[in-house]
Amino acid sequence: MNIFRLAAFAVLIAVPGISASSSAWEMNSHQDFIKGEFKNMALSRDGKLMLGPRLDTIFDSGEQAVWAMAKASDGATYVATGHRGKLYKISARGEKTLVWSSSQPEIFALAVDASGIVYAGTSPDGKIHRIENGKASEYYDTKGKFVWSLVVNSAGVLFAGTGQGNIHRITGPQQGEIYYATGQAHVTAMAIDRQGRLLAGTEPNGILYRIEAKDKAFVLYDANLPEIRAVIPAADDSIYVAALGGSLAGRGAQTGTPASVNPVAVPGISITVAEGAAASVPAVDLPKTDAGAKVPAANQPVQPMVTSSVEMTGVEKSALYRVHPDNTVETLWSSKDENVYGLVKVGDSLLFGTDVRGRIYRLSADRKVTLLAETGESAVTRMTLDGADVLAATSDQGKLIRIGGGFHSSGSFEAPVHDSNSVARWGRFEWRAELCPNCKLKFQTRSGNSARPDRTWSDWSEVATNQNKSPNSRYMQWRLDMTGADGASPILESVSSSYLPQNMAPVVRSISLLLYTPTGSTKTASAPQQTPSFSVTVTDTADPQQATSSGTPSQVITRGGAQNLQLSWQADDPDGDKLVYAAYFRGEGEREWKLLKANLPDNSFIIDADALADGRYLFRVVASDRLMNAGVSARQSELISTPFLIDNTPPLVTIGPPVKSGQLVTIPVSAVDATSPIRRAEYSVDAGLWTPLDAVDGILDSLTERIEVRIEGLAQGEHLVVVRVYDAAGNVGLAKILLP
Repeated sequence: MNIFRLAAFAVLIAVPGISASSSAWEMNSHQDFIKGEFKNMALSRDGKLMLGPRLDTIFDSGEQAVWAMAKASDGATYVATGHRGKLYKISARGEKTLVWSSSQPEIFALAVDASGIVYAGTSPDGKIHRIENGKASEYYDTKGKFVWSLVVNSAGVLFAGTGQGNIHRITGPQQGEIYYATGQAHVTAMAIDRQGRLLAGTEPNGILYRIEAKDKAFVLYDANLPEIRAVIPAADDSIYVAALGGSLAGRGAQTGTPASVNPVAVPGISITVAEGAAASVPAVDLPKTDAGAKVPAANQPVQPMVTSSVEMTGVEKSALYRVHPDNTVETLWSSKDENVYGLVKVGDSLLFGTDVRGRIYRLSADRKVTLLAETGESAVTRMTLDGADVLAATSDQGKLIRIGGGFHSSGSFEAPVHDSNSVARWGRFEWRAELCPNCKLKFQTRSGNSARPDRTWSDWSEVATNQNKSPNSRYMQWRLDMTGADGASPILESVSSSYLPQNMAPVVRSISLLLYTPTGSTKTASAPQQTPSFSVTVTDTADPQQATSSGTPSQVITRGGAQNLQLSWQADDPDGDKLVYAAYFRGEGEREWKLLKANLPDNSFIIDADALADGRYLFRVVASDRLMNAGVSARQSELISTPFLIDNTPPLVTIGPPVKSGQLVTIPVSAVDATSPIRRAEYSVDAGLWTPLDAVDGILDSLTERIEVRIEGLAQGEHLVVVRVYDAAGNVGLAKILLP
């Protein structure tokens, strides 16, 4: 069974429900399932969960990170660590030896030549050391601070990529020169292609160079991410490239160091490693490496991650590219959530490691991505081939992990926490799976009312007879323990957990009352209206056929039809339930509510304005979700309005006898309203413009007002004076007097 040919597995989809019936939290898509936590499990692109490839820790350094890794021709593996600058050797037989302790805290780059001599780049002194037969000596000083990448070509010439953006060509002890100056801040990755040409990736502009001679280079690709992380030449002359950026890009531009690196102290990384015995690993049939492909040792530098940088959401963090032999570039994969650090080519596939729980993915030739494993560490920093197996270095605990010893016999998966948005009753728990003989699936659930599981949550409870036994709560989580048999693995396809959310009461938020005029204009029941709330239609005709024998009839000026009151309200339901309403009214001082209308589907109701006499009224609206919830689970709520003043009667306007004094005429006016105070008064002479009037006491604000009309300089003859008075409800009262 090939670990890189995993069949499908399962994913999780949360389906929002309606509180009237049970809802289901379904898990059946890769995108949601990937949010869970995996232990010895693998996840296929088409959303199926199964036991993953075996991971054997063959070396635990006791250090915080393994930054660099290189393979020697005798099968030995060299690893370099931080933050105490140790160099270890793991022999082909699994023997572990501390080869050298640097005086510098970091060894970011390693290379091994054909004779087994090891070169190590130290930082922050920017020097290269030569280690032969367990003895180390200073070999070359780059005159900078950081050595990020080292590679040896077939002629034994050493190349070093530095933090000054320079590539040094080194031919002997303290014998070297700047082979190419990139103009970038850092040379972060290097490799040798099949034609012996040097490939170099840089930061902060993410440029990939092909350097054919001193000071002669060609830009193969200018990525849209700031750092080229790894470069892998393939047998068909393609080049596979890992680039990263996202949240780390801004920091690199500000500090002048590679975006992902703090060379001395790396806050946010916890990397502890202890040396352990070699594991006995059975052979596994992995895809063979490309025939004739050069897989240089330690040619992709591994740099510490800085987790204290500011996240930039919605942008790519990392990507994998393929540069074809004709220099065209194809994006194979990208992510807004994970940074790619380690990269290795295995047959027709790419394996890469990320900084999300140290995940290892497989990207097949058809560009399908499979999650092979989670190491449980903060990141997979480096990857390389070791015969038929793959070695992965990690940070947080500086370990060396072998992938290729068969499959795990058991594993577990912990689902992400599901939020039902209210306290819910958890019900039937179901799943679909392909079971092999003697294989087992064990599901457990737990629940709580805090967003993250803590000691206030219930204990894990085994699912029995398909029933979720977790207590009623807002949040729920499930986990799976999977056991295989005879080299076979169960395949989980989907999981569904039913629940009944607690029904939440609706909320009535506001009540309003509008007065409709026949013309369609509106006013609130208590707001003054500046124009009469009626319309007039005047018809006139000279047609003698309409005259009766007794004379010509007068033309009638009619008031508009009856006005309407629109009672309306705003209400909503937290569960999205459809609501039904009942509307009531009560006059101020009355004891009982009178029902206007029940079972209203809409949030408004029309009332004939004449059906309510002048006065102050309260309105009550009751909202219920009983259409969506049965029996006692139905909820309702209500709101009582503030008093509305309804006034349909205009003020009574009375004009007294006029008093003439010389050219001045004074006309006394009395205005009385039974319901609302007088707000405005004005007069017109001979149907002319309206002139505002004041109260005798200086302000129009009472139910009864005394007003004087003072007109001076009237021409001789008869004049019509009309007085118009408004109350607070906008009703208008009129009176007239004829001056001789």
